Amino acid sequence: MMQPDQTLRDLWEELARTRHDHVFLVHEDPDGRVESFTYGKFAARVVRAANLAHALGVQRGERVGVHLNNCPQQLECLFGLALVGAVTVPLHPRNTATECADILSRVGARFVVTEPGVRPDAGYPFGIRELVARAASHHDSYETARDRQPDELVERVPLSCDDPVGIVFTSGSTAQPKGVVLTHANLLFSGMFVEWQASLTSEDRLLTTMPACHVNFQLNALMPVLTAGATLVAVERYSAHRFWQQVRRHDATVVQSVSTIVRTMLLQPVDPQERDHRVREILYYLPVSDEEKERFERRFATRFLNSYGASETLVGVLTDPPVGERHWPSVGQVGPGYEARIAGPDGHAVGAGVHGEIQVRGVPGLSLMLGYFEAPDLTAAAYTADGWFRTGDVGWVDEDGWFFFVDRRTQFIKRGGENVSPSEVEAVLAGHPLVAEAAVIGVPDEVHDEAVKAFVVPVAGAHLTAQEVRRHCARHLARFKVPTQVEIVPGLPHTSTFKVAKSALS
Repeated sequence: MMQPDQTLRDLWEELARTRHDHVFLVHEDPDGRVESFTYGKFAARVVRAANLAHALGVQRGERVGVHLNNCPQQLECLFGLALVGAVTVPLHPRNTATECADILSRVGARFVVTEPGVRPDAGYPFGIRELVARAASHHDSYETARDRQPDELVERVPLSCDDPVGIVFTSGSTAQPKGVVLTHANLLFSGMFVEWQASLTSEDRLLTTMPACHVNFQLNALMPVLTAGATLVAVERYSAHRFWQQVRRHDATVVQSVSTIVRTMLLQPVDPQERDHRVREILYYLPVSDEEKERFERRFATRFLNSYGASETLVGVLTDPPVGERHWPSVGQVGPGYEARIAGPDGHAVGAGVHGEIQVRGVPGLSLMLGYFEAPDLTAAAYTADGWFRTGDVGWVDEDGWFFFVDRRTQFIKRGGENVSPSEVEAVLAGHPLVAEAAVIGVPDEVHDEAVKAFVVPVAGAHLTAQEVRRHCARHLARFKVPTQVEIVPGLPHTSTFKVAKSALS
């Protein structure tokens, strides 16, 4: 049970005392090397990471960049910084130098923890000190600096559950990613929500391949494991041909999944042993067809727990219940701590069976994000006058309170579990000297849900190739945002208000 004004420091001190010898984390790297940590061992690492931040002069409320793959150091930084009142700003491991520079500059970071293979070739903005983790040798080694620190907290700075602890940058309908600010209370609430949702106990083993910079990992895998005192199995990189073997080898009981995992798993050769496992729930967030769901559940002898949410709502606020009947393809009923409704164009709730916008109400800083980083106008615009968060997604609800997802009204492109903002890609395309105009849409992809397709109009007299367009995007965007399809066109269709008529593109 969450206590008033409880913080992550309180949680870790309790876990170190009550779950000291229980395995907290099992990490498998891309080469198959496995490392395990008990709660006691990892708590000591978290304290040393906190003392390192203190020794570096990191202040309460200061933002620190963390640019790592899924690894133990990522979690050490998150919690170590939280213990001294600082704020983790995770960067996607596939972010380019341009994307990293934008985020680090916006949050005013003085430090970034990075690793070889993730660190951009061009480095980070001038003046930002790098601590390099997971390197064979480096004069600014994160691990060397951490291990010099004592394993007792040097200073207990005042902390509140309302203090920011993380800023997760998420693609949206704007060209510039928005920073979702999360508090200690947000993380603790999320943990208890998913602990309820998945009926987690201290004996569960939750396996995930989700990127650690996402709320899917932080709030829907890591935190419920902590609040339940369970075990997290973090597989650093998803591999379709190894995934179910890893699930079985690590004795997972709960597994996170997205549609790309479902579809690529169904393409794998049948293994006679694949039904021999302890998985009772597949935590699932994106729609697949009825046929794909039935095939997966029948083949792997397990079931989906469907849900719907957003970074701003922290968790799957609409969810299948942990016990009782489920109503696929419904995304479930509203979970504890939230209200949900379907709103019409006039902003009022509509009746059962009527399509409208999915809206969610909760408590900012507890069950909803604290707000968008240094963007009060964007934060205000995300809510109605009476406090309903506008998801921008279309759905409907039946007479029994089961919600159904229809479509995203916002122009996200769903690419293998990642959100891609067309506006962000279009802004990069506009920066090419030979591009007069560009439009980006999502098109169907059998494996990754959607592919990123760009329509590009060259400037008059210019010779521009699709290959050059992709090269330009690759210099400025994470790989999953780079258009896989590029069509060079003489012009784009426009509406009467001179906007690109994307409905006419395909």
